[in-house]
Amino acid sequence: MAQWEAELAAEAEAASAPSGGGGGGGADAGDLAAEWEAMVGGTGGSMGERFNMPVGAERILNQDEIDSLLGFDLSEDDYNERSGIRAIINSAMVSYERLPMLEIVFDRLVRLMTTSLRNFTSDNVEVSLDNISSIRFGDYLNSIPLPAILAVFRAEELDNYGLLTVDSNLIYSIVDVLLGGRRGTAALRIEGRPYTTIERVLVQRMVEVVLNDARAAFEPLTAVNFNLDRLETNPRFAAIARPANAAILVKLRIDMEDRGGRIELLLPYATLEPIRKMLLQQFMGEKFGRDNIWESHLATELWTTQMEVRAVLDEQQVPLSKVLNLQVGETIVLNANADSPVQLRCGAIPLTTGRMGRKGHSIAVRVDAPLASSAKRRLTQIRRK
Repeated sequence: MAQWEAELAAEAEAASAPSGGGGGGGADAGDLAAEWEAMVGGTGGSMGERFNMPVGAERILNQDEIDSLLGFDLSEDDYNERSGIRAIINSAMVSYERLPMLEIVFDRLVRLMTTSLRNFTSDNVEVSLDNISSIRFGDYLNSIPLPAILAVFRAEELDNYGLLTVDSNLIYSIVDVLLGGRRGTAALRIEGRPYTTIERVLVQRMVEVVLNDARAAFEPLTAVNFNLDRLETNPRFAAIARPANAAILVKLRIDMEDRGGRIELLLPYATLEPIRKMLLQQFMGEKFGRDNIWESHLATELWTTQMEVRAVLDEQQVPLSKVLNLQVGETIVLNANADSPVQLRCGAIPLTTGRMGRKGHSIAVRVDAPLASSAKRRLTQIRRK
């Protein structure tokens, strides 16, 4: 800006200098210099004053503009719609793979909870799924609006933990409904005190109903039991994973006419890792990806498959030189008689034992013992593969 003003001043001086003509030319140049000086603002003026900006001052951002630039908004409730610098910092947080089957499981959970909570409260309950998102565990603990009750539960078959958060609005609504509160009146909220034993017991019963519905929702996919471990009111005591670990956050909205609240279900990715392959599959009917036609075809082929079974009368270890010197007509004496047990084998796997005999014109073996344990283990391994 100062360089541009200096150039303007130089042009004005050049225009005001006498050109060798009459005095009229100098007057015109003086008028032009005065006009430039008035436009620039004199020796102490600047272009900033022309545009109503103070000289030498910088524009200061207000708090709303700073929050918008940084991406921090306290009223923001959706973690997927962040902007600014915070979106760049948390860009790695939402880069986890999508689990299509998990969305179907939670849709099933919403339907089950609608029915079970209606039976639990004897009221008209509507359950809706707000959203499913990925979040760091530490960020979620810092964003929990207090007061709230946090239920830590254990997924037995998955050998890990999960977290279920019940906000204060739903807590007071459930207590009001179960204890006979009037319809049409909002639940009374009393802040600044811990939850009473009655409130905790009623919320615990509701949490057990929700966990039982979650077990039923996962049942078509895999058998898993969600058992309540403890109830906490301080998020620091409900830490079930490291702060940087990723987790799936499911927000459920529960409405009971003019009352209601929110339940948030958080499952760390480490908890879902044992069934990750199942959650990645696409929806193919009620069997969650199982192909009944191929399954029945494979079972039919297995039942009709033929296998070679050998009846071993006796085994002997002899030197190779003796085997090479065997002549036609020589007799090999076996350490077995007509009543000795015979071992049945399939390849190198012993199956069972029996007795040698005859049926019609064929030599037969009568099985005397059940299937060997080694053969059962081998069959189990084949089925798992």
